[in-house]
Amino acid sequence: MVQHLRKSITGLALFLACALAAGQAPQPPLTIKPDAPERYVVVPGDTLWGIAQRYTDSPWRWPELWNLNKEQIQNPHLIYPGYVLVLDRARGQLSIAKPGAAAPAAPGAPSGTVKLSPRVRAESLAKEEIPSIPAALIEPFLSRPLVVEPDGLAKAPTIVGTQADRVILAAGNTAYVRGMGDAKEESWYVYRPGSPLVDPDTNLTLAYEAIYLGTAQLTRPGEPATVVLTTAVQEVGAGDKLIAAARPQAVNYAPHAPGTAIRGRVMSIYGGLGKVGEAGPQQIITVNRGRADGLEVGHVLALYTLGGTVRDTSKPRNAPDALIKLPEERAGLAFVFRVFDRVCYALVMHVTRPVNPLDVVQTP
Repeated sequence: MVQHLRKSITGLALFLACALAAGQAPQPPLTIKPDAPERYVVVPGDTLWGIAQRYTDSPWRWPELWNLNKEQIQNPHLIYPGYVLVLDRARGQLSIAKPGAAAPAAPGAPSGTVKLSPRVRAESLAKEEIPSIPAALIEPFLSRPLVVEPDGLAKAPTIVGTQADRVILAAGNTAYVRGMGDAKEESWYVYRPGSPLVDPDTNLTLAYEAIYLGTAQLTRPGEPATVVLTTAVQEVGAGDKLIAAARPQAVNYAPHAPGTAIRGRVMSIYGGLGKVGEAGPQQIITVNRGRADGLEVGHVLALYTLGGTVRDTSKPRNAPDALIKLPEERAGLAFVFRVFDRVCYALVMHVTRPVNPLDVVQTP
């Protein structure tokens, strides 16, 4: 009990310190939805975000549902399909009951629930923990870096020659690559530098979009090395770049608000793997804030439409105060799932109005 009390006091102190550092007042107690289920059986396809949204309208405050501290939310290993979640409405917290456990005991009686805390457990490799957000939506953005930092492609291995001096390569064609050195990776992605991502606040180039062209297999190391194109979604030729194919990692960080005040802008919007004009739910945005600004995987950002200007029709058209600056309006929430030094990817989770490039993101 003493240890639990110390953890609670430490967690409260940490929360207050973060709030003061951000210049924000402590948040009010978490509100549980009136129709939140007393018991819920976790099923395959559930996400931490989706479950949190069943219980509260503030899913980024998920750690409060489980009484987690800052260290625990980084790798929670919380729940698996088949687990039963039990709601303690009086405390506004969830706990886990073993599959098939009886209903929770009356207040004051011994509980049949298990206090949630990260722990080592023996699990079948086939049994996967529930991810934070839908994995299929973000997998290409985890394995394929469609945004690269300024020098990310400049130093990458480069196609310098083609089989029979072909101008355009297709799947099955051979290419010769300089700059692989003693790389051991067999699978590679092929890219071409795209448009710069310019910070709308500073006008500085933070990164470049990378145009995904296909995949290649290393068949002979050396200088130059030999590769064979295994797939090609666009034409490939001399000058195109290769990046080692990385195995995507599941995003299992519990959603949580940044501990400091973050304010940034939406730079680009993706629908599937193409660029689009507006973002809705389950679309991916690029934000002009990253690791250097204190962002990390799992952070949730509030989206705001950028306030425009309208003319005050009660005043003459050329009056100096005829234009009225409109306020920014809350538009939704986005979950940060991949962070670079000065930019990040975020998945739009919920919107009340379309999100556009240059719109604002900030700590919720």
